[in-house]
Amino acid sequence: MNIYVGADHNGFHLKSSLLRYLRSAGYDITDEGDESLNPEDDYPIFASKVVTGLRQDTSQEPRGILICGSGQGMAIAANRYKGIRACVGFDIESVKSARNDDDCNILCLPAKILASDDASLLVETFLNTPFAAAPRFIRRNRELDEMIT
Repeated sequence: MNIYVGADHNGFHLKSSLLRYLRSAGYDITDEGDESLNPEDDYPIFASKVVTGLRQDTSQEPRGILICGSGQGMAIAANRYKGIRACVGFDIESVKSARNDDDCNILCLPAKILASDDASLLVETFLNTPFAAAPRFIRRNRELDEMIT
């Protein structure tokens, strides 16, 4: 599974921690964030980079992880794209539900409230929870894509 990761200045340190964790766990990672902390960067740029990587990836079920202060800005930016279903992950149950029911393909994390150990648990839940693919879930995802103009 290919994983695209991006973060703004608020998420830079959590991104660095998660990259180390994901690489040590053997995941294929593409870092779409800055190599150094830049307090002037903006989250929409990194959301766009992760979405572009995800949409161009032809491997089986690529995923994205976006990190900003609240997770909300990244989710808003990513969800502007057809085929993207980004959720803010703040606990294990919300992440499981987003994967199982909604086939969420981008996890947005709130760096201002998550410790790196908690973030790692949410990421593992995100990466290891399958989509249930119930007909009603598939129908809803199709309806979402049809709403985008």
